[in-house]
Amino acid sequence: MRIERLSYIFPWTEGIFRDCLRVNYTCRVAQIGAAVAGYGIMSVAPGRHTCSMCVSARISAAWRRQATAGAPASGRRQCRATDAFLEARPSNTSAIRLYQALGFVQIGVRRGYYQAVDGREDAIVLKRQID
Repeated sequence: MRIERLSYIFPWTEGIFRDCLRVNYTCRVAQIGAAVAGYGIMSVAPGRHTCSMCVSARISAAWRRQATAGAPASGRRQCRATDAFLEARPSNTSAIRLYQALGFVQIGVRRGYYQAVDGREDAIVLKRQID
């Protein structure tokens, strides 16, 4: 929760995280030594999975890029997924650049998906085939 609250203006609630655990989403924590450095949550369905990832802002930029690189492959191992999907705010250009570098391409936009300071913000929907 600490990483979530420090990373987002409108963080997920504890209840959302509890619901992810309750319905058996795949949830992982990344550690550096004893410190929690980030987390990942995957909703896995036959042929596809959707990820939510967050790496602590206190971690170096180079490590942040490496920390998220393995998420699409882990979905493939878990349920033989062929596609991975992500969503990102258009204002989160560093995440979008990372996802594109990992082979994700934009396939759509969800209008007004995210809560924002001045109302709502769209979500860019990205997809990557998992090979």
